[in-house]
Amino acid sequence: MAPPRTARQQTVTVDGRTLRLSNLDKVLYPATGTTKADVLAYYAAVAPHLIRHARHRPVTRKRWVHGVGTPEEPGEMFFQKNIDDNAPDWVPRRAIQHKDHTNVYPLVDDLATLTWLGQIAAIEIHVPQWRFTADGARGNPDRLVLDLDPGPGAGLADCAAVALLARPILQGMGLEPFPVTSGSKGIHLYCALDGRQTSEQVSAVARELARALEADHPDIAVSDMKKALRPGRVLVDWSQNNANKTTVSPYSLRGRFEPTVAAPRRWEELDDEDLRHLDHQDVAQRVQEFGDLLAPATPDLPADDGDAGDDGDGGARSGGGAAPPDRLSTYRAMRDAAKTPEPVPDAVGPAGGNSFVIQEHHARRLHYDFRLEHEGVLVSWALPKGPPLTPSRNHLAVQTEDHPLDYGSFEGTIPHGEYGAGEVTIWDAGTYELEKWRDGKEVICTLHGRADGGLAKGGTAIRRYALINTGGGSSGRSNWLIHLMKDQPAEAQHGAGGEAGGPASPDPAPAPAADANAPVPAAPSAVPVRPMMATLGSEQAIPDPDAWAYEMKWDGVRCIATVRDGTVTLASRNGIDTTPTYPELGDLGDLVHADSAVLDGEIVALDPRGRPDFSLLQTRMKLTHRAEIEAVRQVTPVRLMLFDLLELDGTDVTRLEYRQRRELLERAVDAAEDGHIQVPPAIDATLGEAVEASRQLGLEGIMAKRLTSDYQPGARSSSWLKIKHLRTQEVVVVGWRPGKGTRASKIGSLLVAVPDGVDLRYVGRVGSGLTERDLAEVGARLKKLGRKTAPLADVPGVDASDAHWVRPSLVGEVQYSEHTGTGRLRHPVWRGWRPDKTPSDVVLEL
Repeated sequence: MAPPRTARQQTVTVDGRTLRLSNLDKVLYPATGTTKADVLAYYAAVAPHLIRHARHRPVTRKRWVHGVGTPEEPGEMFFQKNIDDNAPDWVPRRAIQHKDHTNVYPLVDDLATLTWLGQIAAIEIHVPQWRFTADGARGNPDRLVLDLDPGPGAGLADCAAVALLARPILQGMGLEPFPVTSGSKGIHLYCALDGRQTSEQVSAVARELARALEADHPDIAVSDMKKALRPGRVLVDWSQNNANKTTVSPYSLRGRFEPTVAAPRRWEELDDEDLRHLDHQDVAQRVQEFGDLLAPATPDLPADDGDAGDDGDGGARSGGGAAPPDRLSTYRAMRDAAKTPEPVPDAVGPAGGNSFVIQEHHARRLHYDFRLEHEGVLVSWALPKGPPLTPSRNHLAVQTEDHPLDYGSFEGTIPHGEYGAGEVTIWDAGTYELEKWRDGKEVICTLHGRADGGLAKGGTAIRRYALINTGGGSSGRSNWLIHLMKDQPAEAQHGAGGEAGGPASPDPAPAPAADANAPVPAAPSAVPVRPMMATLGSEQAIPDPDAWAYEMKWDGVRCIATVRDGTVTLASRNGIDTTPTYPELGDLGDLVHADSAVLDGEIVALDPRGRPDFSLLQTRMKLTHRAEIEAVRQVTPVRLMLFDLLELDGTDVTRLEYRQRRELLERAVDAAEDGHIQVPPAIDATLGEAVEASRQLGLEGIMAKRLTSDYQPGARSSSWLKIKHLRTQEVVVVGWRPGKGTRASKIGSLLVAVPDGVDLRYVGRVGSGLTERDLAEVGARLKKLGRKTAPLADVPGVDASDAHWVRPSLVGEVQYSEHTGTGRLRHPVWRGWRPDKTPSDVVLEL
C-alpha cells in the first residue's frame, strides 16, 4: 500500500503489519523535489521484484535521514549493518557471528519491511550474492556478479563496451549474464549459479575472468584496483563475490543527487549511444511494461526452503515467535464492516474444507469471482470472462486477496463508494476434489457444482480445471490462466453439451473487460519477439538427465509465428517479416484454439526420405517474388515444427516452466492433416536413447531443455542445450580469394570469421561445398561490399596475400571436423547462406 502523496503523516496496514509513516512531505532529493512519499510509492511499485533479488539476504543500509542534499551541501550519510534497536518485532532478521562480535541484520522478505526501511530513509539497500539457508546458515552463492566501474576519463559507454566483451566469455562458460546499470557510475553483470560452488570458488572464477578481459583488451579493461592503473579504463571488479562483500540490490534507489536506480536493462540498450542511468519514475514505468528483466539471474528458492520469518536458534524471527501473518488482513484493510454487508470476521476459519464458489459480480463491469477453500480462507481469483466451458479457450484469472469462508454464501449489494461496489450473486457453488496445489504456481481440481448452477447450464456440473500462474500483472497482482482440461472425469463426459467438459455454445455472460478490481492484461506489443537461443552442449553437460526434456533438432530456420484474430505473421529470429515467403503456412490461424498466440518453431524443408535438408530450404529462403515463390513451393514445400508458446490470448506465458508451456502448446494447436504444421512430441526416452534415435533418423542432433526453465526472449541460455552429431559453425564472411584452374576468374574460397567481443576473429577459409550457383548468386554482392583494408587483424599472410576484403555483413554456415590449436576450423565445408541471421547473432560454438 503506497502512502498518500499529500499526507504528512499516515498510519497504514501493509501485509497485515501496522506502520506509522511520518514526514511524508520531507524532500529527500532536493534536485528533483522527490519526497519520502515518492520514495515509498516507488518501493511499493517495485516491491515484488526487489524482494525477489534481496530475499533471505542480510541487508546493509545507507541512510540519509535528512536527504541526499546538493553538490554544494551534500547530505549526511551513515552505513548501517545491525538492525535498529527500535525496529518492529515483526521485521525478519538473521544473526552473523564474526570473530569478535555478532551482527543482526534485517531481511527484506516482505513489503512491510521494505516500507519500514523507506520510512527511516534507508535509501540504498545492499546485499551479498548468497542467501541464508532454512536453518540460518550462510549458503553458497546463487549468483555471480561483476561490477564494471569506470575510472577517471571513462564513462558509462565504456562500461557497456566491456559488458559486451564479457558476455560471450560468460556464455562460453555456460553462464547467461544480465546487465544492470548501477544508478551510480557503472554496470553490474549478474549470472545465476546452481549453488554448488563456495564464495571462494566463485570469486576465483570471477577474478580469472577479469584478468582474461584485461589481457585481451588492456586498452579498456583493468582487473587491478590500484588507482594509478584505472584512468581511462573500466575496472572489472570481481571482489564483490566475496562472502563478506555486498552489492547494491537491483531496483534499489541510490543516494545520488537525483533518484537514480540500480536498473535491469536489455542487452540491446547497451548499444544505444544515449545510454544513461534511469531514475525511479523510469523504472516504475518499465516494470509495468517489461516485468522483471533480471528474474532469470536470481534462482527461485527451493520449495522446501522455509519462510525467513520462521523461528529458530539464531535465525530469523517475526513478532518474537508470533503466529504467521493473518491471511485476512488485506481483506479487512479494504473493507469497513460498518458500511458493507460483506462478512468481516476477526480470524481465519478452520482448515480442511473443500468448498468452492463462483460469484457473479456486477461491479463497474461484470466479472466472476472464483474461490477455492484452502487453509481456512477462500483463495480468490477474478475472471473477467467467467470460467471457460470448452478446452479450446483459456481465460484470464487475476488473483485477488484471500476472502473469509463466510463469503462462500454471500449474496447482496456492496454499497456505492465501497471496494467492489455492486451486486453479488452466486453463479455456482459446491465442493472440489484437489489434484495439485503448488502455492503461487499451479492448481488442478475437479469442481462438483449444483445441478441448477452455472456450470451445469454449459452441459455438466462436474468440471476439471487447471489454474496456471503466468506472472505479475500491471496492478501488481498475479495473473493466471484458467483452463478446462481436455481429460474430464467419466461422469462429466456424458453431459448435455455433447462435448467432453463443456457445451458448444458460447461462454456465459460475456464481459468485455474486468473492473478496477480485476485488471485485464495489457495489449499485445507490436515489437517483434526475439527467440530464446540454446548453447552448444554434450551428454556429459547434463548431470541430472531426468530433469530435462528432449526434442529432435530440426535443421531449418527459426520462426516466431504470431496469430491475431486468424491472421498469421511469420518473423525470422532477427525480426524480418517472412510471411510472404512461406504462404503455405498461412492456415496456422485455423489450427490455433485462441484469439491470439505467439509461437516459436522451426521452418524446414524435407528431402525425399523425409529428413530436414538445409540446402533444399535455401531454395525457398532467398525468394521474394510471388511468382517464383508459387512455382518453387510446388517442388519444395516447407513445414512448420512448433515447439514453444510465448503468449496465449494476450497473456504472456514466458515465465511459466517449460513443461507448463508445452502442455498449453499441445492443447492450443492442432496438427494440419498433411503434417505441414505440427507440434512434434518430446522424445519419450532417456538422454542416451534420444541421442541415438536422432542419429539413426539422420537428424542433426537433439535439443535438451530443462523442465523448470522459463522462456528468455533474446537470451542465449544454458537451460537449453543443443547436442549435435556434426559440428557446425555460423560464420561471417570477411573476404574472398580468387580461384584457380576453371575458377581462375571467379571466387575460389571465402575467408570467414566469428565475433570475439567487439572484434572479429579469423577462423579460416572455405571452398569445399561452394557450388557454382552459390558463387554466382553472391559474387556480385560481395564485390559491392568490397573494402580496401581487412576488417580484422589476425589473417595469416598466406591467406591475406591475394585476398579481396569485404564489409562483414553476410552470414553463412559451415560444417567442420574440429578446431586446430590456433583456433581455425579444420576441414570446413560450406553448408549455405544464412540470410535469416546477422553478424551479431553469430557465436563461437566450442
